[in-house]
Amino acid sequence: MGARDGVGRRRSSRGRAPEPPDPDGTGSTHAAGDDPPADPESVARTICLNLLTTRARSRAELADALVRKDVEDDVARRVLDRLAAAKLVDDAAFAEQWVSSRHRHQGLGKRALAGELHRKGVDRETATTAVDEIDRDDERARARALVDRRLPSLARHDHAVAARRLVGMLARKGYDAGVAYGVVREALAERPAPEGEHDALDDVLAGADPEPDEPDHER
Repeated sequence: MGARDGVGRRRSSRGRAPEPPDPDGTGSTHAAGDDPPADPESVARTICLNLLTTRARSRAELADALVRKDVEDDVARRVLDRLAAAKLVDDAAFAEQWVSSRHRHQGLGKRALAGELHRKGVDRETATTAVDEIDRDDERARARALVDRRLPSLARHDHAVAARRLVGMLARKGYDAGVAYGVVREALAERPAPEGEHDALDDVLAGADPEPDEPDHER
């Protein structure tokens, strides 16, 4: 009897009426097309906010990111305008923060900083205002710190070679010739040198092109 009951149950299972077919093959009877399309402005806002969580961005950087995501121009403009009104996008604040960080941590001079801001789409006036927050004394002090760090590796070279390499390093960091030559002359004047070598140094700094430096790990 028990065996027949078991067979009966199996037959009953095989004889069960089939369930309605799944319309989209996902295991759900809810059609995929029932979900409303995502709001374009919500999508664009999410893209921007995700980027802003990693670091501050210029308006141009965010606009470029939206273009890459195929966001319509009018949608991008509205979203960026709203973020600007909420002070989440502010090129002046971005430029100030960028200059402070890059000058302090990377040792970049004014020329290099202005170039970076330009490449990030910050307008010239805003970039100039941010860069001018670095006064001459601050710039010289940062340049001197870079030179002092580099000097030990140049101990085997005479002053002329060391001067050309140090000036080359500072030029790549974006320091103008006046700052670079003044700082290098000051630093090397404090280092013992054979008689007459300091005079030769003045000739090097007066007109010689900077010599290509060895790999600079400060970059």
